[in-house]
Amino acid sequence: MFAPSIQPSPTGDAMHEFCAGLYPICRSLTGNGVRETLARVAERIPLDLHEVPTGTRVLDWTIPREWNVQDAAVIDASGRRVIDFRESNLHLVGYSVPVRTTLSLAELRPHLHSLPEQPRVIPYRTSYYTESWGFCLRHDRLVTLAEGDYEVRIDTTLTDGSLTYGEWVLPGASTDEVLISCHICHPSLANDNLSGIAVATFLGAALARAPRALSYRILFVPGTIGSITWLARNEASLGNVRHGVVLTCVGDPGRPTYKKSRRGNAEVDRAFVHVLSRKGREHAIVDFSPWGYDERQYGSPGFDLPVGCLMRTPHGQFAEYHTSADDLDFIRPQALADSLAVCLDAFEILEGNRCYCNTAPKGEPQLGRRGLYDPVGGKPHPPGRQLALLWTLNLSDTRHSLLDIAERSGLDFAAIRAAADDLLRVGLLAPA
Repeated sequence: MFAPSIQPSPTGDAMHEFCAGLYPICRSLTGNGVRETLARVAERIPLDLHEVPTGTRVLDWTIPREWNVQDAAVIDASGRRVIDFRESNLHLVGYSVPVRTTLSLAELRPHLHSLPEQPRVIPYRTSYYTESWGFCLRHDRLVTLAEGDYEVRIDTTLTDGSLTYGEWVLPGASTDEVLISCHICHPSLANDNLSGIAVATFLGAALARAPRALSYRILFVPGTIGSITWLARNEASLGNVRHGVVLTCVGDPGRPTYKKSRRGNAEVDRAFVHVLSRKGREHAIVDFSPWGYDERQYGSPGFDLPVGCLMRTPHGQFAEYHTSADDLDFIRPQALADSLAVCLDAFEILEGNRCYCNTAPKGEPQLGRRGLYDPVGGKPHPPGRQLALLWTLNLSDTRHSLLDIAERSGLDFAAIRAAADDLLRVGLLAPA
């Protein structure tokens, strides 16, 4: 239902181009960079924006002050900007407080962050909940800094403002929801930020074009504090969330990886496992752990929502992670399109998975006179369609869903669902 409307190559190119437009924006937990990013998303899909004021209590957390950046630099005695926010927004530690001072190199060094083992990249660092400041730079540049005094200019504001997140609900025939969530709080990092935003945005556009049995809620939230805020504000309606997936790091060329929900065998877990295991290519399935992205908030014990996480190479397992090397060249149009297709295939299963009742359960019903059986018999192995019909008839006892049947038979869910449609048409199945 969903996948035929997606053309992987042009769609992948369009997603990569969308990421390129978002790449220069300086995002953080709060601030105008988040709003600008959400405005770009809203050009493609409808989006409701929510502003939650500084100081608002959300579960065990409090909405922080809003942070915005005008400029930042470290300037040597000759007036040269040796570390320059204008060159890369990764140069400034996220949430750095305003500073105007002059320091010796020895005094400045504790505020400088580099990666000696990766001397040609800029690391990404933050100081969200502790008032501090700092700069990140390539290690090969750090070692060239001469002794002497340096002027530090950090033109930022930390003011009472709000945390911003975006949300779009696509209603379906049922109020049962699929939750799709991505984080929007990183600056110029292409895989660990923009890839999830792009896939979520294009998912929304694809879902909007198709009939939907389920409702879909797409969230664009700053990491951790954003999902906690959404949970705190929507606790009364969380019972509608029947399935969910967090999208992150879905643009690199590595194999797809699915991290199961806290429940471990939720229907959404089984749907993604089924899709990936039938693709005929390398993939990975990992168990839930309370370390990672916002799946750990949705899966905290007080909520235990069935929300897994789709990635390609997991966070921290690629050298480019949280560095300037996570750039637009690191993400690939084909990988973005493939991640989108995996989601659509999994949602296809969630849309079509239900239980049926065999209306002629005593013995095998005569399929030939109903036009459902191969007229030429005696073959050593039944054709795929015939086998799908027989498995669907045998296990449609009101207790087994179509996904149960696909898993037990080893056949594609699509083949089982097509068989169920044929059997429904001739009256051999009825909704359970």
